[in-house]
Amino acid sequence: WGHTFPRTYTVTKMALNDRSLSDRNGSIVDDRAATNTGAFILSLVFLLGFPGNLFIIWSILARARKHSVTTLLILNLAIADGSLMALTPFFIAYLVQKKWVFGNVMCKILFYLCLLNMYASIQVIMLMSVYRLLAVLWPQRISRITGPKTVIRVLLVVWVVVMIASIPAIIFRGVEEKNNTLVCDSFHQENSHVVMQYTLELIFGFLIPYGVILVSYIRILRRIRKTKFSRRIRSEKLILAIVLTFCIFWLPYHVVNMVQVCHTSCFHHLGKIWQKSRAVTSCIAFISSCANPVLYFFAGKSYIRREGLAFMARLFEGTGLDSATRKSRQNSQNSRDKDKEADSIMLKE
Repeated sequence: WGHTFPRTYTVTKMALNDRSLSDRNGSIVDDRAATNTGAFILSLVFLLGFPGNLFIIWSILARARKHSVTTLLILNLAIADGSLMALTPFFIAYLVQKKWVFGNVMCKILFYLCLLNMYASIQVIMLMSVYRLLAVLWPQRISRITGPKTVIRVLLVVWVVVMIASIPAIIFRGVEEKNNTLVCDSFHQENSHVVMQYTLELIFGFLIPYGVILVSYIRILRRIRKTKFSRRIRSEKLILAIVLTFCIFWLPYHVVNMVQVCHTSCFHHLGKIWQKSRAVTSCIAFISSCANPVLYFFAGKSYIRREGLAFMARLFEGTGLDSATRKSRQNSQNSRDKDKEADSIMLKE
């Protein structure tokens, strides 16, 4: 028995180490059901989202009478979403073939562009919420605070920042062999690189922008209640729908990221969870980029009969935040004119 125990202990320890190593060496293409489901979702997303976002870009550039702050923000959101949709055929092929066939350079570039456009989408949505807040708090000074030139400069800064923030995807992504299959994944899943990469994605791509968005809408609701502003602006509902859509579809992706971080740090038994969930949750995240054209369509369907293919441009012009602030300024100007008229009458008397 004295000789049997060490041998049994050694065999058991080796079995546990093999199992842990197997969990760490697993990949997102190991589960056939998950990869097939993901490929199906991405195919639908591409067929709906790519032409939809191209139509939005064309509507604003070719059909919009003037490029207001609202149209500039929606144009940049459509560019980010459309670029993300353009990458989906590569990921569909990856899931269908269950191996990466595009080489190491394309692995780095594609995941870099994917992360960049994800960051850009949420940052532009955050700018929409902040602009809406400014329009509600200071409607008379909004044009001086956020003119089109200022917004263009801010958008340029945002694009530069997200380009820099996406660099970890180039550094830590690469092609490696797992279970006799080539995969495009993060190197060395047991070290701190994965923790840093996914924690950065969570903070910069979700927590910070949604913190700003949440604070903005709380202030907006308080302002509306305080001023007894009962008229609902259509663009407010539309932007709120965009915000909620992004949150619903990207939240599972970030949850799986945190599961992988926990697995990498200490909880090694969580490996199977993120490996089986990664393909589906990543594909669900892509749905947010094809959902916006659908939201715009339902918001602007009343314009279709009257405007034809230009209905999307009329939607952005007719329900933009700029139109609301113009009406607010006109009302305040009319109020001042009436006060001046009343004062002149009193002086005459």
